[in-house]
Parts: sequence; C-alpha cells; structure tokens
Amino acid sequence: MSVKIAASVLSADFGHLADEINKLEATDIIHLDLMDGHYVPNLSFGYPFISAIRKLTNKALDAHLMVTNPDDYVEQLAEIGIQYLSFHQETVYHSHRLVQRIKSFGIKAGIALNPATPVHSLDDILSELDFVLVMSVNPGYSAQKFIPHAITKVKQLNALKATYPNFLIEVDGGVNGDNSRDLISAGTDILVSASYIFASQDYTASINTLKGE
Repeated sequence: MSVKIAASVLSADFGHLADEINKLEATDIIHLDLMDGHYVPNLSFGYPFISAIRKLTNKALDAHLMVTNPDDYVEQLAEIGIQYLSFHQETVYHSHRLVQRIKSFGIKAGIALNPATPVHSLDDILSELDFVLVMSVNPGYSAQKFIPHAITKVKQLNALKATYPNFLIEVDGGVNGDNSRDLISAGTDILVSASYIFASQDYTASINTLKGE
C-alpha cells in the first residue's frame, strides 16, 4: 500500500475554508484536531466547523481527540460522517470499551501515542485497533519541530504487524519533506501534515513531495 497523506486543517485559513479544501485535491484524508482546552491547553474547533468540511469534500475525515472525555464526542462525530477516530489512552479508564463503541458506528478506531508514551502500552489492545497514531510532537500545538524518536516507534509498530497485520500506522507532528522518506521507509501508512502543506505556495506539490513523488 502506498502512503496516504492526511492534511491537517488546523493550519488552514479558516476565513477561506472552501478555497482551502478545494486546493487539497491531491490529499487522501482530511485530518481534524479536536482540542478542549483541558487535556491540551489550546482550543480548536467544534461540530459546526467539521460539518462544514464534510459538506465541502467527499474525502475521508480523520478526527484526533485531544480531549479529556473522548467518549462524549463519538456519536456526534459519527452523525457528521467521519471515517477515522483516535483518542489518547491517558484520557480513559476503559480503552477497550471505547474502541468497541467507535467501531459500532462503522468508524475505524485508533489510539494516539504521545512522544513519552511507549509502544508497549498498546500490548493488550493492539489486536483491536484499526490504526495507531504516533505523535511526533507534543499534542496541542501546530508548527512544532519533529521528534526523531517517532521513527523508532514506527519501526517497533511495523515489526508488530507480523503478529497483528491489520492495523495502520499514522504519524502526526512536524512531518515535512525532510523526514517523510524516513517515516515511509520505517513503515508509516498515513502521514499527517499541517503547516508544511498550508504554508506552501503549491499544496499539490507539497503533498507529492511528502509521498516521495
């Protein structure tokens, strides 16, 4: 499978949202960072914004919940029509139950690993996951520098596919044309990029560079 690119709209120009989405024709997925001001210090956007994006594109929507009560968001996001949904294990007591609830809506369920959260924390739940989101920056802010240890985590996860072949590996944070090849070589399936795409003059060219084209 060739790598997929998820454009994170956190760095988009919200005042020209339709134009921004239209310029993302080359991307595979639209990535949505939901922040509640509690689990992470920033606030991002809510359901009306996501609904607006859903009306503007048929591309898959990937919601990353950086919130203290992720269970509260699942049903509403399902109604809007997202395809991928990830949360942080640190925010829930019963990860298995939440994963199964997400899947019950026909949504792919994932868990996000913070930079300081080890891969082995997924030992008892990896078999249930559709994807793992490796954070290569600390969550909650855009335009941070890439943390190279994320590549090691991707390699560790890729090795686990020998036992659990059905999950995808997604990486988010500081992804750009300088590190995308290493991430792809390590086994990444989905690259999330925000400022590298939206700060460029040519979104399609930047997306193709991320893909190694």
